[in-house]
Amino acid sequence: MVALVDVNNFYVSCERVFCPALRGQPVIVLSNNDGCVVSRSDEAKALQIGMGQPVFEIRELIRKNRVHVFSSNYALYGDMSARVMNTLRQFAPSLEVYSVDESFLDFSGMQRFDLAAHALNIRKTVWRWVGVPVCVGVGPTKVLAKVANHIAKKDKAGNGVCLLENNWESDLKTLDISDVWGIGRQYTKLLHLHGIRTAYDLTQANDAWVRKHLSVVGLRIKKELEGEACIHLETDVPNKKNVGTTRTFRHPLSTKNELGEALADFAARCGEKLRKQQSSATMLTAYIQTNHLAAGEQQYSRSFTLTFHTPTNSTLQLVNAAKFALDKIFRAGYRYKRAGVLLGELVHPHAGGQMSLFDNLDHAKHTRLMAALDSVNTRFGRNTVRTAAQSLGGSARLTQQNRLSPGYTTKWKEALRVGGGG
Repeated sequence: MVALVDVNNFYVSCERVFCPALRGQPVIVLSNNDGCVVSRSDEAKALQIGMGQPVFEIRELIRKNRVHVFSSNYALYGDMSARVMNTLRQFAPSLEVYSVDESFLDFSGMQRFDLAAHALNIRKTVWRWVGVPVCVGVGPTKVLAKVANHIAKKDKAGNGVCLLENNWESDLKTLDISDVWGIGRQYTKLLHLHGIRTAYDLTQANDAWVRKHLSVVGLRIKKELEGEACIHLETDVPNKKNVGTTRTFRHPLSTKNELGEALADFAARCGEKLRKQQSSATMLTAYIQTNHLAAGEQQYSRSFTLTFHTPTNSTLQLVNAAKFALDKIFRAGYRYKRAGVLLGELVHPHAGGQMSLFDNLDHAKHTRLMAALDSVNTRFGRNTVRTAAQSLGGSARLTQQNRLSPGYTTKWKEALRVGGGG
Protein backbone atom coordinates (compact mmCIF):
# COMPACT_ATOMS: atom_id res chain seq x y z
CA MET A 1 0.00 0.00 0.00
CA VAL A 2 1.12 3.55 -0.80
CA ALA A 3 -0.04 6.83 0.73
CA LEU A 4 -0.04 10.26 -0.86
CA VAL A 5 0.02 13.14 1.61
CA ASP A 6 -0.81 16.51 0.07
CA VAL A 7 -1.00 19.87 1.86
CA ASN A 8 -4.24 21.71 1.10
CA ASN A 9 -3.69 25.03 -0.70
CA PHE A 10 -0.07 24.95 0.46
CA TYR A 11 1.05 28.58 0.07
CA VAL A 12 -2.18 29.88 1.59
CA SER A 13 -1.94 27.38 4.44
CA CYS A 14 1.60 28.55 5.24
CA GLU A 15 0.40 32.15 5.50
CA ARG A 16 -2.47 31.10 7.79
CA VAL A 17 -0.14 29.36 10.24
CA PHE A 18 1.22 32.70 11.40
CA CYS A 19 -2.04 34.64 11.05
CA PRO A 20 -4.88 32.40 12.29
CA ALA A 21 -7.40 35.21 11.67
CA LEU A 22 -7.09 34.34 7.96
CA ARG A 23 -8.84 31.00 8.50
CA GLY A 24 -12.24 31.06 6.89
CA GLN A 25 -11.31 34.17 4.90
CA PRO A 26 -10.64 34.34 1.13
CA VAL A 27 -6.87 34.34 0.62
CA ILE A 28 -4.72 34.26 -2.52
CA VAL A 29 -0.97 34.15 -3.11
CA LEU A 30 0.56 35.75 -6.19
CA SER A 31 3.40 34.74 -8.49
CA ASN A 32 6.68 36.57 -9.07
CA ASN A 33 6.14 40.30 -9.56
CA ASP A 34 2.65 39.89 -8.08
CA GLY A 35 1.35 39.02 -11.53
CA CYS A 36 -0.91 35.94 -11.31
CA VAL A 37 -2.72 33.84 -8.73
CA VAL A 38 -0.74 30.71 -7.80
CA SER A 39 -2.56 29.58 -4.66
CA ARG A 40 -6.16 30.03 -3.48
CA SER A 41 -8.08 29.22 -0.34
CA ASP A 42 -11.37 27.36 -0.72
CA GLU A 43 -13.16 30.65 0.00
CA ALA A 44 -11.29 32.32 -2.87
CA LYS A 45 -12.14 29.43 -5.18
CA ALA A 46 -15.81 29.93 -4.30
CA LEU A 47 -15.48 33.50 -5.62
CA GLN A 48 -14.48 32.02 -9.02
CA ILE A 49 -10.89 33.21 -8.77
CA GLY A 50 -8.98 30.99 -11.19
CA MET A 51 -5.55 29.46 -10.87
CA GLY A 52 -3.08 31.48 -12.93
CA GLN A 53 -5.54 34.34 -13.37
CA PRO A 54 -3.85 37.75 -13.82
CA VAL A 55 -4.44 39.87 -10.75
CA PHE A 56 -5.36 42.98 -12.75
CA GLU A 57 -8.48 41.16 -13.97
CA ILE A 58 -9.83 40.67 -10.45
CA ARG A 59 -8.88 43.87 -8.62
CA GLU A 60 -12.52 44.87 -8.16
CA LEU A 61 -13.45 41.35 -7.03
CA ILE A 62 -10.63 41.46 -4.49
CA ARG A 63 -11.76 44.82 -3.17
CA LYS A 64 -15.47 43.98 -2.92
CA ASN A 65 -14.91 40.65 -1.18
CA ARG A 66 -11.99 41.77 1.00
CA VAL A 67 -9.72 39.07 -0.35
CA HIS A 68 -6.39 38.89 1.49
CA VAL A 69 -3.50 39.03 -0.99
CA PHE A 70 0.10 37.91 -0.41
CA SER A 71 3.26 37.92 -2.51
CA SER A 72 5.04 34.56 -2.81
CA ASN A 73 7.37 34.01 0.15
CA TYR A 74 9.37 31.09 -1.23
CA ALA A 75 11.88 31.03 1.64
CA LEU A 76 9.06 30.57 4.13
CA TYR A 77 7.28 27.97 1.99
CA GLY A 78 10.47 25.98 1.50
CA ASP A 79 11.12 25.87 5.23
CA MET A 80 7.53 24.87 6.00
CA SER A 81 7.75 22.15 3.34
CA ALA A 82 10.88 20.73 4.99
CA ARG A 83 9.04 20.65 8.34
CA VAL A 84 6.14 18.72 6.82
CA MET A 85 8.45 16.19 5.13
CA ASN A 86 10.49 15.66 8.29
CA THR A 87 7.27 15.02 10.21
CA LEU A 88 6.11 12.46 7.64
CA ARG A 89 9.35 10.44 7.74
CA GLN A 90 8.41 8.83 11.07
CA PHE A 91 5.23 7.26 9.63
CA ALA A 92 6.68 4.96 6.94
CA PRO A 93 9.87 3.01 6.15
CA SER A 94 10.56 5.19 3.09
CA LEU A 95 9.30 8.40 1.55
CA GLU A 96 9.41 10.12 -1.84
CA VAL A 97 9.24 13.91 -1.82
CA TYR A 98 7.23 14.40 -5.00
CA SER A 99 6.84 18.18 -4.82
CA VAL A 100 6.99 21.03 -2.34
CA ASP A 101 3.61 19.99 -0.88
CA GLU A 102 3.27 16.30 -1.80
CA SER A 103 4.92 13.09 -0.63
CA PHE A 104 4.42 9.41 -1.29
CA LEU A 105 4.84 7.10 1.73
CA ASP A 106 5.65 3.41 1.31
CA PHE A 107 3.50 1.28 3.63
CA SER A 108 5.20 -1.99 2.67
CA GLY A 109 5.41 -4.39 5.62
CA MET A 110 2.64 -2.57 7.50
CA GLN A 111 -0.15 -5.03 6.72
CA ARG A 112 -0.98 -5.48 10.40
CA PHE A 113 -1.60 -1.74 10.82
CA ASP A 114 -5.03 -0.17 10.70
CA LEU A 115 -4.03 1.98 7.73
CA ALA A 116 -7.11 4.20 7.91
CA ALA A 117 -6.32 5.03 11.54
CA HIS A 118 -2.63 5.43 10.67
CA ALA A 119 -3.49 7.89 7.87
CA LEU A 120 -5.74 9.86 10.20
CA ASN A 121 -2.91 10.01 12.73
CA ILE A 122 -0.63 11.42 10.01
CA ARG A 123 -3.14 14.16 9.31
CA LYS A 124 -3.57 15.05 12.98
CA THR A 125 0.18 15.02 13.68
CA VAL A 126 1.07 17.31 10.76
CA TRP A 127 -1.64 19.73 11.89
CA ARG A 128 -0.45 19.66 15.50
CA TRP A 129 3.28 19.91 14.77
CA VAL A 130 3.37 22.15 11.68
CA GLY A 131 -0.05 23.79 11.57
CA VAL A 132 -1.01 23.03 7.96
CA PRO A 133 -3.95 20.83 6.87
CA VAL A 134 -3.25 17.76 4.73
CA CYS A 135 -5.31 15.12 2.98
CA VAL A 136 -4.15 11.50 2.87
CA GLY A 137 -5.01 9.03 0.12
CA VAL A 138 -4.01 5.37 0.45
CA GLY A 139 -4.07 2.76 -2.32
CA PRO A 140 -2.20 -0.28 -3.69
CA THR A 141 -0.35 1.87 -6.28
CA LYS A 142 0.85 5.45 -6.66
CA VAL A 143 -1.86 6.30 -9.19
CA LEU A 144 -4.58 4.86 -6.93
CA ALA A 145 -3.10 6.77 -3.98
CA LYS A 146 -3.49 9.91 -6.10
CA VAL A 147 -7.09 8.95 -6.83
CA ALA A 148 -7.74 8.39 -3.12
CA ASN A 149 -6.21 11.74 -2.26
CA HIS A 150 -8.40 13.43 -4.88
CA ILE A 151 -11.49 11.84 -3.31
CA ALA A 152 -10.40 12.88 0.19
CA LYS A 153 -10.02 16.49 -0.94
CA LYS A 154 -13.38 16.63 -2.67
CA ASP A 155 -15.24 15.18 0.32
CA LYS A 156 -15.59 18.32 2.43
CA ALA A 157 -17.71 16.45 4.99
CA GLY A 158 -15.11 13.71 5.45
CA ASN A 159 -12.08 13.47 7.70
CA GLY A 160 -9.49 14.18 5.00
CA VAL A 161 -8.58 10.50 4.57
CA CYS A 162 -9.54 8.00 1.84
CA LEU A 163 -8.47 4.35 1.67
CA LEU A 164 -8.82 2.33 -1.57
CA GLU A 165 -8.07 -1.22 -0.52
CA ASN A 166 -10.30 -3.73 -2.27
CA ASN A 167 -13.07 -2.58 -4.60
CA TRP A 168 -12.47 0.83 -6.18
CA GLU A 169 -14.35 0.40 -9.48
CA SER A 170 -17.22 2.64 -8.34
CA ASP A 171 -14.74 5.41 -7.49
CA LEU A 172 -13.08 5.15 -10.91
CA LYS A 173 -16.47 5.38 -12.63
CA THR A 174 -17.05 8.85 -11.13
CA LEU A 175 -13.51 10.12 -11.73
CA ASP A 176 -13.10 12.18 -14.89
CA ILE A 177 -10.21 11.01 -17.05
CA SER A 178 -8.68 14.51 -16.89
CA ASP A 179 -8.28 14.08 -13.11
CA VAL A 180 -6.10 10.98 -13.46
CA TRP A 181 -2.46 11.59 -12.57
CA GLY A 182 -0.37 11.68 -15.75
CA ILE A 183 -3.25 12.31 -18.17
CA GLY A 184 -2.74 15.80 -19.57
CA ARG A 185 -4.89 18.03 -21.74
CA GLN A 186 -3.89 16.52 -25.09
CA TYR A 187 -4.33 12.93 -23.90
CA THR A 188 -7.73 13.91 -22.47
CA LYS A 189 -8.86 15.21 -25.89
CA LEU A 190 -7.63 12.02 -27.57
CA LEU A 191 -9.38 9.75 -25.07
CA HIS A 192 -12.61 11.72 -25.31
CA LEU A 193 -12.58 11.21 -29.08
CA HIS A 194 -12.49 7.45 -28.45
CA GLY A 195 -15.27 7.50 -25.84
CA ILE A 196 -13.01 7.20 -22.81
CA ARG A 197 -14.29 9.77 -20.30
CA THR A 198 -13.65 8.23 -16.89
CA ALA A 199 -10.79 6.44 -15.18
CA TYR A 200 -12.86 3.26 -15.28
CA ASP A 201 -13.24 3.56 -19.07
CA LEU A 202 -9.44 3.59 -19.36
CA THR A 203 -9.16 0.34 -17.39
CA GLN A 204 -11.53 -1.30 -19.88
CA ALA A 205 -9.45 -0.29 -22.91
CA ASN A 206 -7.23 -2.75 -24.76
CA ASP A 207 -3.60 -2.78 -23.56
CA ALA A 208 -2.18 -2.70 -27.09
CA TRP A 209 -4.40 0.26 -28.01
CA VAL A 210 -3.37 2.17 -24.88
CA ARG A 211 0.32 1.56 -25.54
CA LYS A 212 -0.04 2.65 -29.17
CA HIS A 213 -1.83 5.92 -28.40
CA LEU A 214 -0.55 6.80 -24.90
CA SER A 215 2.89 5.14 -25.05
CA VAL A 216 4.29 2.89 -22.33
CA VAL A 217 3.65 5.66 -19.78
CA GLY A 218 -0.08 5.53 -20.45
CA LEU A 219 -0.04 1.74 -20.19
CA ARG A 220 1.60 1.98 -16.79
CA ILE A 221 -1.11 4.38 -15.64
CA LYS A 222 -3.78 1.91 -16.80
CA LYS A 223 -2.09 -0.97 -14.97
CA GLU A 224 -1.79 1.11 -11.82
CA LEU A 225 -5.50 1.95 -11.96
CA GLU A 226 -6.12 -1.79 -12.08
CA GLY A 227 -4.01 -2.30 -8.94
CA GLU A 228 -0.74 -3.46 -10.51
CA ALA A 229 2.22 -1.45 -9.21
CA CYS A 230 4.33 -0.20 -12.15
CA ILE A 231 5.56 3.18 -10.89
CA HIS A 232 7.86 2.76 -7.93
CA LEU A 233 8.83 5.28 -5.26
CA GLU A 234 11.93 7.38 -5.97
CA THR A 235 13.44 7.74 -2.53
CA ASP A 236 16.70 9.16 -3.91
CA VAL A 237 16.13 12.58 -5.45
CA PRO A 238 17.84 12.60 -8.88
CA ASN A 239 20.13 15.49 -9.73
CA LYS A 240 18.73 18.07 -12.10
CA LYS A 241 20.04 17.89 -15.64
CA ASN A 242 19.90 21.68 -16.00
CA VAL A 243 19.73 24.54 -13.53
CA GLY A 244 18.87 28.17 -14.08
CA THR A 245 17.81 31.43 -12.50
CA THR A 246 15.61 33.87 -14.40
CA ARG A 247 13.60 36.93 -13.46
CA THR A 248 11.02 39.27 -14.89
CA PHE A 249 11.95 42.69 -13.53
CA ARG A 250 9.57 44.99 -11.70
CA HIS A 251 10.83 47.91 -13.79
CA PRO A 252 12.71 47.59 -17.10
CA LEU A 253 16.49 47.91 -16.92
CA SER A 254 18.28 50.06 -19.48
CA THR A 255 21.94 50.17 -18.48
CA LYS A 256 24.61 47.55 -18.90
CA ASN A 257 25.67 47.98 -15.27
CA GLU A 258 22.19 47.11 -13.95
CA LEU A 259 21.91 44.06 -16.19
CA GLY A 260 25.45 43.00 -15.26
CA GLU A 261 24.61 43.01 -11.56
CA ALA A 262 21.42 41.06 -12.18
CA LEU A 263 23.17 38.39 -14.28
CA ALA A 264 25.95 38.14 -11.68
CA ASP A 265 23.31 37.50 -9.01
CA PHE A 266 21.71 34.84 -11.21
CA ALA A 267 25.03 33.13 -11.93
CA ALA A 268 25.92 33.09 -8.22
CA ARG A 269 22.56 31.52 -7.38
CA CYS A 270 23.13 28.88 -10.06
CA GLY A 271 26.50 28.12 -8.51
CA GLU A 272 24.82 27.48 -5.16
CA LYS A 273 22.38 25.07 -6.82
CA LEU A 274 25.19 23.22 -8.56
CA ARG A 275 27.25 22.76 -5.40
CA LYS A 276 24.20 21.65 -3.44
CA GLN A 277 23.68 18.70 -5.80
CA GLN A 278 27.45 18.20 -6.27
CA SER A 279 27.43 18.94 -9.98
CA SER A 280 29.47 21.07 -12.36
CA ALA A 281 28.36 22.81 -15.53
CA THR A 282 29.91 22.46 -18.96
CA MET A 283 27.86 25.21 -20.64
CA LEU A 284 26.41 28.58 -19.62
CA THR A 285 23.74 30.54 -21.48
CA ALA A 286 22.81 34.12 -20.62
CA TYR A 287 19.88 35.93 -22.21
CA ILE A 288 18.18 39.32 -22.08
CA GLN A 289 14.91 40.43 -23.64
CA THR A 290 12.58 43.40 -23.77
CA ASN A 291 8.89 43.42 -22.91
CA HIS A 292 7.08 41.96 -25.93
CA LEU A 293 3.76 43.08 -24.46
CA ALA A 294 4.74 46.74 -24.40
CA ALA A 295 3.10 48.32 -27.44
CA GLY A 296 5.17 50.89 -29.28
CA GLU A 297 8.51 49.87 -27.76
CA GLN A 298 11.43 48.57 -29.79
CA GLN A 299 11.89 44.84 -29.25
CA TYR A 300 15.17 43.02 -28.76
CA SER A 301 16.07 39.56 -27.52
CA ARG A 302 19.44 37.83 -27.58
CA SER A 303 21.26 34.98 -25.87
CA PHE A 304 24.86 33.80 -25.82
CA THR A 305 26.20 30.35 -24.91
CA LEU A 306 29.76 29.53 -23.97
CA THR A 307 31.53 26.29 -23.04
CA PHE A 308 33.98 25.94 -20.16
CA HIS A 309 37.34 24.30 -20.79
CA THR A 310 36.73 22.24 -17.66
CA PRO A 311 33.29 21.76 -16.01
CA THR A 312 32.90 24.11 -13.05
CA ASN A 313 30.65 25.08 -10.17
CA SER A 314 32.78 28.01 -9.03
CA THR A 315 30.78 31.19 -8.53
CA LEU A 316 33.81 33.22 -9.68
CA GLN A 317 33.96 31.46 -13.03
CA LEU A 318 30.19 31.50 -13.53
CA VAL A 319 29.93 35.23 -12.78
CA ASN A 320 32.81 36.02 -15.14
CA ALA A 321 31.19 33.91 -17.86
CA ALA A 322 27.84 35.70 -17.41
CA LYS A 323 29.57 39.10 -17.70
CA PHE A 324 31.40 37.94 -20.84
CA ALA A 325 28.10 36.80 -22.36
CA LEU A 326 26.47 40.15 -21.56
CA ASP A 327 29.26 41.94 -23.41
CA LYS A 328 28.31 39.95 -26.49
CA ILE A 329 24.56 40.52 -26.40
CA PHE A 330 23.92 43.92 -24.78
CA ARG A 331 22.60 46.70 -27.00
CA ALA A 332 22.04 50.21 -25.67
CA GLY A 333 18.75 51.99 -26.20
CA TYR A 334 16.43 49.18 -25.13
CA ARG A 335 14.36 48.61 -21.98
CA TYR A 336 15.03 45.08 -20.80
CA LYS A 337 12.22 43.38 -18.89
CA ARG A 338 13.60 39.85 -18.43
CA ALA A 339 16.97 38.13 -18.12
CA GLY A 340 18.40 34.84 -16.98
CA VAL A 341 21.33 32.46 -16.65
CA LEU A 342 20.99 28.79 -17.59
CA LEU A 343 23.55 26.03 -17.02
CA GLY A 344 23.60 22.82 -19.03
CA GLU A 345 25.46 19.55 -19.64
CA LEU A 346 25.90 19.00 -15.91
CA VAL A 347 28.39 16.40 -14.71
CA HIS A 348 29.52 15.08 -11.34
CA PRO A 349 32.93 16.49 -10.36
CA HIS A 350 34.19 12.99 -9.55
CA ALA A 351 32.81 11.34 -12.66
CA GLY A 352 36.02 11.83 -14.61
CA GLY A 353 34.95 14.88 -16.61
CA GLN A 354 37.03 15.89 -19.62
CA MET A 355 39.91 18.19 -18.67
CA SER A 356 41.50 20.76 -20.96
CA LEU A 357 45.14 20.86 -21.98
CA PHE A 358 45.10 24.65 -21.80
CA ASP A 359 43.34 24.97 -18.44
CA ASN A 360 45.76 26.37 -15.86
CA LEU A 361 43.17 27.25 -13.21
CA ASP A 362 43.71 25.93 -9.67
CA HIS A 363 40.41 24.06 -9.33
CA ALA A 364 41.31 22.67 -5.89
CA LYS A 365 41.69 26.22 -4.60
CA HIS A 366 38.34 27.22 -6.08
CA THR A 367 36.70 24.19 -4.45
CA ARG A 368 38.05 25.17 -1.02
CA LEU A 369 37.00 28.79 -1.54
CA MET A 370 33.46 27.83 -2.54
CA ALA A 371 33.17 25.53 0.49
CA ALA A 372 34.13 28.42 2.76
CA LEU A 373 31.73 30.81 0.97
CA ASP A 374 28.83 28.35 1.28
CA SER A 375 29.60 27.75 4.95
CA VAL A 376 29.50 31.47 5.78
CA ASN A 377 26.35 32.13 3.73
CA THR A 378 24.58 29.13 5.24
CA ARG A 379 25.33 30.34 8.75
CA PHE A 380 24.75 34.08 8.35
CA GLY A 381 22.35 34.26 5.40
CA ARG A 382 22.54 34.21 1.62
CA ASN A 383 24.84 36.81 0.05
CA THR A 384 26.60 37.63 3.32
CA VAL A 385 29.71 37.05 1.22
CA ARG A 386 29.38 37.72 -2.50
CA THR A 387 31.43 38.74 -5.51
CA ALA A 388 32.01 42.43 -6.19
CA ALA A 389 30.11 42.08 -9.47
CA GLN A 390 26.87 41.28 -7.67
CA SER A 391 24.32 43.83 -6.51
CA LEU A 392 24.20 45.02 -2.91
CA GLY A 393 20.49 44.37 -2.50
CA GLY A 394 20.32 41.04 -4.34
CA SER A 395 18.20 40.26 -7.38
CA ALA A 396 15.04 40.21 -5.23
CA ARG A 397 15.05 44.02 -5.22
CA LEU A 398 14.33 43.95 -8.96
CA THR A 399 11.06 42.05 -8.55
CA GLN A 400 7.78 43.31 -7.23
CA GLN A 401 6.71 41.88 -3.86
CA ASN A 402 4.46 44.54 -2.38
CA ARG A 403 2.56 42.10 -0.16
CA LEU A 404 5.38 39.93 1.14
CA SER A 405 4.84 38.38 4.55
CA PRO A 406 7.71 38.26 7.09
CA GLY A 407 10.23 35.43 7.08
CA TYR A 408 8.78 34.00 10.29
CA THR A 409 10.98 30.89 10.28
CA THR A 410 13.89 32.00 8.11
CA LYS A 411 14.96 35.40 9.52
CA TRP A 412 15.66 36.05 13.19
CA LYS A 413 14.60 39.68 12.94
CA GLU A 414 11.21 38.67 11.53
CA ALA A 415 10.46 35.82 13.93
CA LEU A 416 6.96 35.90 15.36
CA ARG A 417 6.75 37.51 18.80
CA VAL A 418 4.12 36.40 21.28
CA GLY A 419 2.87 38.58 24.14
CA GLY A 420 3.40 42.19 25.10
CA GLY A 421 6.28 43.87 26.82
CA GLY A 422 9.55 45.09 25.42
